[in-house]
Amino acid sequence: MTTLFPCYAPPDRAFARKIVDFLERGADLRIFFEEGELRPGENLAAKAREGRMAEIVLVLFSRVSLPSRWPRAQWEDALVKEPQAEDVRIAFVRLDDCVPPPVLTPRFEARQLRELKRWVRNGALGRELPLDPDLDVTGMAIADRPGNEIAVSAEFARRFADVFAGDFGAVLRLECHGRSLAALAGDLAAQLEMHLEGPLEENLDRLRQFCAERRLLFLFEGDPPEELIFGGRCSTLTAPAEPAETANDELRAAQYVLSNPTGDWAEICRQARNGRRLTRNAGRIAECYELMCQWHAAARQRDDRAALDESARELIWILESWGRDAEARELENLRAAQYDEQMSLEF
Repeated sequence: MTTLFPCYAPPDRAFARKIVDFLERGADLRIFFEEGELRPGENLAAKAREGRMAEIVLVLFSRVSLPSRWPRAQWEDALVKEPQAEDVRIAFVRLDDCVPPPVLTPRFEARQLRELKRWVRNGALGRELPLDPDLDVTGMAIADRPGNEIAVSAEFARRFADVFAGDFGAVLRLECHGRSLAALAGDLAAQLEMHLEGPLEENLDRLRQFCAERRLLFLFEGDPPEELIFGGRCSTLTAPAEPAETANDELRAAQYVLSNPTGDWAEICRQARNGRRLTRNAGRIAECYELMCQWHAAARQRDDRAALDESARELIWILESWGRDAEARELENLRAAQYDEQMSLEF
């Protein structure tokens, strides 16, 4: 958690509280608010020196906090040289029409709280945001604080993600329509560079714990399953589904074919084996398990004992790796009986 020390005059206390409340929503800050108020006889330079106990110092300029005459020798060390030497981040906010020293940067106007929050979060001075009203309303709902919103279109959602990406640690996009929970969880884990080899429920618990603690934006196209609405510090934006292109994604193609295994059986088996290879290589075992269950069920309908045996062996290996030994033994007994029946010889 990042620490922040605001320096402000007592008459500016309400304005200072508004600023730090806004920054706290989604910025993961510990703020020394009471400590930052100027005491009798103090000036902003002295308070900024005290504030270097924190990682970030925020100096609030106003007509009441800024001296009418403030020679550079009185503030340069405290507001420029010493923070640089100690690697303390310092920024300045002008609350009214006062005239602070122009060399003090970065400086924000009172209307630039969103830009200030971006600087606090990642140190970047992003572009000002001359937003259209719809984007601004959505930004207030889910960028300024955690929340959930519905977009009018996928194009609007993508525009929002582009403009407001700086307000989040990461933007995660998931096409939900026609995809299973296991596939979506595996896709999400891959985007987060998480290695999840457990069963689906265990993976969901780990994703929930990981994501809820972070400031992430989930951009869902199509209705997301409620298991992927993590809450916490996350925000979600749901947009209508658009036709998805799976031809260039081998795993998506395999999952699509196995979810509705009709048509050429040889092609279905090829896709099942390809999906098994891809999911095993990526450590996405819950998705491999789902694919093998689907292949096994389709093979049973067609009485293809070779495919039944092959899919059963894979399922047994997965169940054993998850510690579900009783299920693995039961399936192994069934597999052995079917296999022995197929290979029995007459004497």
